[in-house]
Amino acid sequence: MEENKLISGCKVLIIGGSAGSLEVLMKIFPKLGPVSSFAIVIVLHRKNTEDSLLEELFALKSQIPVKEVEDKLKLLPGFIYIAPSDYHLLFEKNDLLSLDISEKVNFSRPSIDVSFESAAAIYGSSLVAILLSGANADGTQGLIEVKKSGGTIIVQKPENSKMPFMPQNAVTYTSPDFILDEEEILKLISAINS
Repeated sequence: MEENKLISGCKVLIIGGSAGSLEVLMKIFPKLGPVSSFAIVIVLHRKNTEDSLLEELFALKSQIPVKEVEDKLKLLPGFIYIAPSDYHLLFEKNDLLSLDISEKVNFSRPSIDVSFESAAAIYGSSLVAILLSGANADGTQGLIEVKKSGGTIIVQKPENSKMPFMPQNAVTYTSPDFILDEEEILKLISAINS
């Protein structure tokens, strides 16, 4: 069963979202225990003014330690990394994260597509990508690249999304391995970690 491959091989779990996705993450992360075998990377559309508020919120609500992303930071298992506002988050060889200020993609920086595609190129089949609620098409092209590289793609059920456009677009144009609600996403992440 594909889920066994997913559970045993995940090195990076990347989660992308926009409007409505923070609420989902705030329901999932307080219930999630520490992770040991993979890193979690979160790419959310956010305002430039939010600075480190998001990092502080996750640090308060999660049992998993949060690392603030800086250019050329080493990605380590057992941590949550949150893409800073106004930078694209990229993945490099040797488990390095880098920040980029090139043009916005899908009106966004960070762009979910940019981060998903970059992660797919480095981590291939050991990447799990989750796309949550949002109001634009960002994330779909990135999921296509994750799938092409052998990774696993998961989309939040559009009917359970505050803003269903982003997940519905992904369901329409990709072939998700799983289409899940919040509780099922939590169970799946816990299963990867077991």
